[in-house]
Amino acid sequence: MKAVVKTSAERGVEYVTDHPDPKPADGQVVIEVGAASLCGTDREVYEWTPSAQAFNLDLPVAVGHEGAGTVVEVGPGVTGLRVGDRVALESHLICGQCFPCRTGDAHTCERTRIIGMHIDGVFAEYMAAPQDICVKLPDHASLEVGALLEAAGVAVHAIQRSGYAVAGRAVLVSGGGPVGLVVAHLARLMGAAHVIVVEPNPYRRAQAEKIGALAMPPGDEVVERCRELTGRRGGFDVAFECSGAQSALPSVFEALRRESTLVTVGHPSRPAEINIAAYINKKGITLRGIFGRRLWETWEQTMLLLDSGRLDLEWLITHRMPLSQVDEAVDLLTGEACKVLLVPNLH
Repeated sequence: MKAVVKTSAERGVEYVTDHPDPKPADGQVVIEVGAASLCGTDREVYEWTPSAQAFNLDLPVAVGHEGAGTVVEVGPGVTGLRVGDRVALESHLICGQCFPCRTGDAHTCERTRIIGMHIDGVFAEYMAAPQDICVKLPDHASLEVGALLEAAGVAVHAIQRSGYAVAGRAVLVSGGGPVGLVVAHLARLMGAAHVIVVEPNPYRRAQAEKIGALAMPPGDEVVERCRELTGRRGGFDVAFECSGAQSALPSVFEALRRESTLVTVGHPSRPAEINIAAYINKKGITLRGIFGRRLWETWEQTMLLLDSGRLDLEWLITHRMPLSQVDEAVDLLTGEACKVLLVPNLH
């Protein structure tokens, strides 16, 4: 079958047409991938950055971890799924036995594995997926939207982690990529008083403005604007750092009021310095981080929003490309694009 494979510990990936067709093991189904989405982590894997290397990939492996498809084969021991079911995929594979898994925090499983890194992923025509990571899609949701739910779930988890502290609040989003845009979109849906998205890319700033956020480039003006909009409150109530850029953190801390909350979503490629005395101790800012989605609380919340029609994701899609154009697709991630889909049956 056609697939995009990371064959060695160096920059790049390889498009192949002879990758072995998957067979379902016990508890697995084979899905025909309808759409797969690229994210910043895929670019890190492509570039083979220290951040990507830290995931300890099992090479060679078909990459890609955001996708949806149709069940075409059911393995032994599978219950609740049948041929023809359309499913989105959770990307994290958990052990189910460690302390976090057994106490409701499986999203921080001590032995987390990830599809497209430790087992073959969704940048392929077919994938053998454990039944436990398959989430049935509502009838009205397309497979393309299904491919966006993993990323949208990160945004939902970020808002959950903030304690849903967005209704009637001033919300700052650092980074206008897909996750940041969904955070901003949800904050507005939930009644935020102000939403500012900080993003250097003019194309993505324009997208933020389309969903009703105030979009600004990084700079001192962001802090000034946050304080201007909030007056005696002294700054914004909650911030979501979605860019992973180390340089973003100081201005985010400055833009927040005392006793506010900062949720970190993006992964900096190198350790970042934080002035604990100034921001955490004296200013009383609560710092929280997230990884992936809460299993399965975040998925339940996301699917409720999707099923109700309140969560619209189609607007995130800007490009659809065949697997053979993976190099061009990766390049688009830093250009004039939002969600880039790889569609295996596209020629």
